[in-house]
Amino acid sequence: MDSNLKTSLKSLHANLANAGPVDEELQELLRQLNGDIQALLERGAEQPAPGESTTYGLAERSQELSAKFAAKHPTLESGLRELGTILSNMGI
Repeated sequence: MDSNLKTSLKSLHANLANAGPVDEELQELLRQLNGDIQALLERGAEQPAPGESTTYGLAERSQELSAKFAAKHPTLESGLRELGTILSNMGI
């Protein structure tokens, strides 16, 4: 189930490396999203411990980021949109 997600993340990371400068605010939002997705992959189907961050809204956050990248980095925008679709299809 998460092989498409992992492939999409690898592609997004490769595109980020070639995208040129990205402002600090967007970099931080991407780091947060990436950290939450990595936590999801590590946790698998387990439920989060009390007080631990949930992954609710990852698809929506990815879609919001794609809109922010649309003008300056169209290649990143499409990758984030794809990531959001994958997360949404996973019910996340």
